[in-house]
Amino acid sequence: MASVLRWLWVNRNYFIIFITPLLILPLPLKYSTPEARCGFAIILMALYWCTECMPLAITALLPVILFPLMGIMESGKVCVEYLKDTNMLFIGGLLVAIAVEHWNLHKRIALSVLLIVGVRPALLMMGFMIVTAFLSMWISNTATTAMMLPISQAVLEQLSATEADSDEKELREGQDNQAFELTEVNIKHPLDNVTGDKPNNNPDLEARINALSELRRKEREEKYLRLFKGMSLSVCYSASIGGTATLTGTTPNLILKGQMDDIFPHNNDVINFASWFGFAFPNMVLMLVLSWLWLQFMYLGFNLKKSFGCGLKNKGDKEAYRVMKNEYKKLGPMSFAEGAVLVIFVILVILWFTREPGFMPGWATELFNKNGQYVTDGTVAIFMSTLFFVIPSRLDFSCSVSANDEHDEEAEGVGDEQEKQKKDKKKKLKGTPTLLNWKVVHEHMPWNIVLLLGGGFALARGSEESGLSVWLGERLAPLQSIPPFAISLILCFLVGTFTECSSNTATTTLFLPILASMATTIGLHPLYVMLPCTISASLAFMLPVATPPNAIAFSYGNLKVLDMAKAGFILNIIGILSINLGINTWGMAMFNLGTFPAWANATNATSTP
Repeated sequence: MASVLRWLWVNRNYFIIFITPLLILPLPLKYSTPEARCGFAIILMALYWCTECMPLAITALLPVILFPLMGIMESGKVCVEYLKDTNMLFIGGLLVAIAVEHWNLHKRIALSVLLIVGVRPALLMMGFMIVTAFLSMWISNTATTAMMLPISQAVLEQLSATEADSDEKELREGQDNQAFELTEVNIKHPLDNVTGDKPNNNPDLEARINALSELRRKEREEKYLRLFKGMSLSVCYSASIGGTATLTGTTPNLILKGQMDDIFPHNNDVINFASWFGFAFPNMVLMLVLSWLWLQFMYLGFNLKKSFGCGLKNKGDKEAYRVMKNEYKKLGPMSFAEGAVLVIFVILVILWFTREPGFMPGWATELFNKNGQYVTDGTVAIFMSTLFFVIPSRLDFSCSVSANDEHDEEAEGVGDEQEKQKKDKKKKLKGTPTLLNWKVVHEHMPWNIVLLLGGGFALARGSEESGLSVWLGERLAPLQSIPPFAISLILCFLVGTFTECSSNTATTTLFLPILASMATTIGLHPLYVMLPCTISASLAFMLPVATPPNAIAFSYGNLKVLDMAKAGFILNIIGILSINLGINTWGMAMFNLGTFPAWANATNATSTP
């Protein structure tokens, strides 16, 4: 029986793939309507996405097959949804992130900030959270976590080793312990009756010293284990929180942008880089501060003297600071390539902010968009990222031998003369490389996310074409009697729970079209529910499998599932309450959420862009 169950578990994906369509097939057979057929496709994709029985990107391609076969949409119209303006914004933003990672600019920024913050426990955690959140605003949350965790581990290991040496020195020599103190667990036990005799001449004293040494070792290990856990969680959580601050920070944000433009084509570009940042950045800062306070309470306590140090310096601080300084020195002086990438990055952000700031006409409005939305954030992203393939990586334009040819040169010492001559002919001179090349882009570009975005846009369009959106909106009409803030709060908790077990991309893709139709039916501003639910989809803090940053932190071996669940449960609540506070205060003023917009009425919502 055990072997049969094991076989069933190992091959579960095949059963899900073939049995699931048969189980929900009665829906389109009994109700032969476009709404039922589209519902069949959406339910099938939702189950495939939740179980991940097939790669998420392959599941996202199912509308290309199902919609034409079911008579919901023509194939040409479905395929167009897979490469829209939002996808271009995503690709352009990722090219910038790849360039930053390729030239290690993100590590230089991280270490520079940490050297300023210092190594006292609370400030160290704060510094890592700030740096991680800032970097994840622009580059992959996964890459940010993978870079920051080893740095934090190296610093903490140095602090632990220094404290161990200091403890040993105090016990052996009777000196005051100047080690790095973190929590109240590390109580220093006085040595009574300690004389100047050498331990070897006093066996009883030697035994007592050994016992105290073992006790302090256990206390120190317990203390640093808590700090390791707190630091690991602070890094992975701040990566997810930081990604919510910018439109390109994480995929759900871009899905909202694309769905808004697709479902409400006359929305006057209500969601762009500047407007998203104006709402999400203050919310990110609030969540980050509250998360730091919660993790500080769980793992460090609120002893200001021990956590912040009150300006005290000791050997442990200096050694840990030296670790970070040595890591920074390994980077060497800033190269021309790093400087060029930094300049392009800064110019891109400035162009994004000033394209359509909202409170005044932007440069795009004055120069290009007087008669339509000709220039978008995607246009700017692709233009600036193209420069990476044009600008050289160094000012030295001398010729060089390619990497493969250098490998050939090393092999010449063991080959015969004829082989050497053949390899000499193969040598090719190469000019100065550009900041990026396609090989680097191909290795780091997550093309599957592009297909996921397209699949979400295709689902939204299919729901409109089939009338499923209208049908769902009518069924949700009784929600009109519930206060709007309660609707938003309930939906955020629902999405936050769902995203713990499913991809945040899949969660956003499935929920947003339904929320849009519900808001249109009950006369609620679509962004009032779509915006907080989109950010809530990124708040997956409880399980190691919920997000890649969580999985990376868990893989370091110091965390248990219960540790992440206890810390993450409260953080989920904190995040959802922060989002709803933002949407009912500055979000209400920014987007005029108190009134139902003209562009969201039924005529505009169902029109073709």
